[in-house]
Amino acid sequence: MGRYSRLREIRRMDPERDFEQIFRWITQYEFPWDYAQGVSIAFLRDYAVPRISQLLDRTQEFERVGQKRYDDTVLFGYEMAVEGFDSERGRAAARHLNRIHAKYRIHMDDYRYVLATTVVGPKRWIDRFGWRPLCANEHQALALVGHKMAAMMGIEGAPRTMAGFEKLLDDYEAEMFAYDPANHRVANATFRVMAAWYPAALRPAIARFSLALLDEPLLHALGFPQQPAWLRTLAERTLRARSLFIRLTPARPESRPGLTAPRSYPFGYTLDDLGPAWAQHRPLTPLPGEDAS
Repeated sequence: MGRYSRLREIRRMDPERDFEQIFRWITQYEFPWDYAQGVSIAFLRDYAVPRISQLLDRTQEFERVGQKRYDDTVLFGYEMAVEGFDSERGRAAARHLNRIHAKYRIHMDDYRYVLATTVVGPKRWIDRFGWRPLCANEHQALALVGHKMAAMMGIEGAPRTMAGFEKLLDDYEAEMFAYDPANHRVANATFRVMAAWYPAALRPAIARFSLALLDEPLLHALGFPQQPAWLRTLAERTLRARSLFIRLTPARPESRPGLTAPRSYPFGYTLDDLGPAWAQHRPLTPLPGEDAS
């Protein structure tokens, strides 16, 4: 398969009808590593909003079981999408996720923003550092996945277009980004999780490399210093060199999806394993429009 074969096919597809297939190709074949980096950035942007970080700080999930909290967030998205959002597996994952969220008082604006970070974060990372930018159909597919997840989670007012999600994110951040000690604590706990993926000797350098890729408003809200210009340049050039190398390699074959094994579940998991311990073995929360009986 040629490096651009899937792109040519995606451009012929209808994202309104084929958004789930396009999403699968983006996340598992075209940009699996880049998509994961975009999701990681999305986590950090969530923490820059004090109302969100204070809730996360109170739960102590990232402090106590940070790797599991990270894995569970990624796996919920995978479980909802892997067999189709309208499959029983996808709907069961959404019910379980809704059951967890139902315990907390979360503003609808915050729900919309967190959803927007998971749509816009990967899009902006891939367009900046991927081996090619996303095409219009891929942008629309990511937006429609976000809209579908909003419908399944009862999140009102979610956009249907990438432009809508980007405006939602940018407007919300302009109003809500602010430093709070909780922001820094939760971000620090997340950086510790990410740093643990690498040998101990490399962790300080990896941490500084990661900070060099973050924009100034985000760094300020998280309580981290801006990195020197030489390091920001080095980080960007390193990732762009990687993208050039990937562009010259063959496309990932259909038999080898780019799925990273979750570190918290070396022997596999069930849906009920995902989320905090208190949420296990409890009745599922019906999806919007489902009969609660």
